[in-house]
Amino acid sequence: MNLSFKQNFFELFGLPARFALDAAGLERSYRRIQSQIHPDKFAHASEADRRASMQWTARVNEAYQTLKAPLARAAYLLALQGTDPGFESNTSMSPEFLLAQMGWREAVEEASLAGDARQLDSLSLSLRGEIDRLYAEIGRELDGNHAAAAETLRKLKFLEKVREEIDAALERLEA
Repeated sequence: MNLSFKQNFFELFGLPARFALDAAGLERSYRRIQSQIHPDKFAHASEADRRASMQWTARVNEAYQTLKAPLARAAYLLALQGTDPGFESNTSMSPEFLLAQMGWREAVEEASLAGDARQLDSLSLSLRGEIDRLYAEIGRELDGNHAAAAETLRKLKFLEKVREEIDAALERLEA
């Protein structure tokens, strides 16, 4: 196996650098690489080899987690293309999106305070549809319109946070 720290995460796993990902192929490559570099295989090796194994394991785990998560994968692809999504510096969103986001948050808060798990489930399902739509959109945008992809990625980050809030509210109701 020819591993190099100069390889990007896609190259590391032998995958094309695109948003649409062969999840099974990623999993197979990850398992294959881990079976060759895992620190347990180097328990009786030299200190340098054990350290290299640990460094490779950390790198492969980081690459796997990044590519496995659609939001992180999209951000990584933008970074590879030299585009900063501007999570910290660019918080401007269209007024329509901001109003929609406020609506989501208010609906989640109301359902949560009312202890209405059915409403939270309904919100989660509806939000999932919007998130899926935006992931399809960003998949197309990453092929050339990096500025639009960065904006869509910022929207997705907001909506994924709302989804986490819904999940947390449902967990509180189940407890």
